[in-house]
Amino acid sequence: MTSRRTQKAAEAIREVVSMAILAELKDPRVRDVTVTYVEVSSDMRHAKVHVSVMGDETRQNLSLRGLHSAAGFLQAKVARQIELRYTPRLKFVLDQGVKRSIEVAQILDEMKDEVRMAKNQ
Repeated sequence: MTSRRTQKAAEAIREVVSMAILAELKDPRVRDVTVTYVEVSSDMRHAKVHVSVMGDETRQNLSLRGLHSAAGFLQAKVARQIELRYTPRLKFVLDQGVKRSIEVAQILDEMKDEVRMAKNQ
């Protein structure tokens, strides 16, 4: 169970990291990245940053590598903007939720078309 404190820290980290990626990160590998949510460990020393990347698998892996190399810069931004006893070590993880929801929507559309065709026959 996450405490209110860790939830607030996770939301603050999400805001700082997403704004830094959007406005300050100059790495050309990191494009079309959205921070979906952040998980903070109970001791607040580690934060798992879930990101969604538009594009194919190669594009996603390239952006993820760019984020891993920029982790120090982003941790420094978190340390400057959020007052915490320890600056959490950032780990970036690819969030497949958006991709899966698009796939489900496509499957549902196909099924809807099949039902329409069956009714018309």
